[in-house]
Amino acid sequence: MIEANRQGDVWVVAEQNDGQLHDVGLELLSKGRELAETLGVRLTAVVMGADVARHAERLIHHGADRVVAAEDALLAHYQTNPYAKVLCRLIEEHKPQIVIYGATPLGRDLAPRVASALRAGLTADCTDLDIGDHVEPGTKEKYDRLLLQIRPAFGGNIIATIVNPERWPQMATVREGVMRLPDADTSRRGEVVRFKPDLSPADLPLKILDHTRAERKVNLKAARVIVAGGAGVGSKENFRLIWDLANALGAAAGASRAAVDNGWIDKDHQVGQTGTTVRPALYIAVGISGAVQHRAGMNEAQKIVAINADPHAPIFQVAHYGIVGDLNRVIPMMIDAIKKRV
Repeated sequence: MIEANRQGDVWVVAEQNDGQLHDVGLELLSKGRELAETLGVRLTAVVMGADVARHAERLIHHGADRVVAAEDALLAHYQTNPYAKVLCRLIEEHKPQIVIYGATPLGRDLAPRVASALRAGLTADCTDLDIGDHVEPGTKEKYDRLLLQIRPAFGGNIIATIVNPERWPQMATVREGVMRLPDADTSRRGEVVRFKPDLSPADLPLKILDHTRAERKVNLKAARVIVAGGAGVGSKENFRLIWDLANALGAAAGASRAAVDNGWIDKDHQVGQTGTTVRPALYIAVGISGAVQHRAGMNEAQKIVAINADPHAPIFQVAHYGIVGDLNRVIPMMIDAIKKRV
């Protein structure tokens, strides 16, 4: 366990794959900037890989005061052991007070290994972060300016706030898409620190024989309009109506977890707590009941239109406009109206 350093930086682990920065690292810089300014400390981005210092300028433009670039040919492809070893060494040397990761497959693998090695606390899958005070119920001891790690619990039925008053650094993984991608400020300047890890082939327990990367079939986070279907659509054949309406609007097709689990659409299209968090200008929810897990991923849409046969469906509580009716009648009427206007 590292001794609490209340003057330590706020760190964001900026993930990169095949030489490309992952959006989640840039998203976390927006929240990291808020946390760092509240605490009056620097915001540091840490990026690891074979040739990653070239990303420093972009990270600085998106909010980092300092970029630590850990470069080694052995870090070219992600493996848990060498990445955890490098990050643990950096944390032990620089003693940040907060380290945040994206809740991506990489982040969900790396963060627990680092937390275990450092005997630090870790909260997974956060949807918000803040700085606040905490009073220990038993001892009444007060801790000032802790990281408040906010996440859904009990299937999303409650929102839990978790603190690590003693086990530092305070660490959390944050879901993709829940933080807004900050605008780049090309006038920003920052410090770049190159770090040469002390790695050997023995630190890589696995040998990668082949590396294949499958691109996502849809970029829901960038979509301005999304038409999403749920269990109420009824069948894979009926789900064709979701695609038809999306095509008529020039929109992306989305889905609830139930529709994905039923095999009606690929998981890349899933919106919600276990899918993608979206903020489109228009979100049309068709046959989606509106469980809290789904609403967590779309309730910040600028306009929400709900189509459901059940007038009491929870989705109507967050919808700006609601249509109660059979989707097999409503959607063809919508498509016809859209085509007439075009």
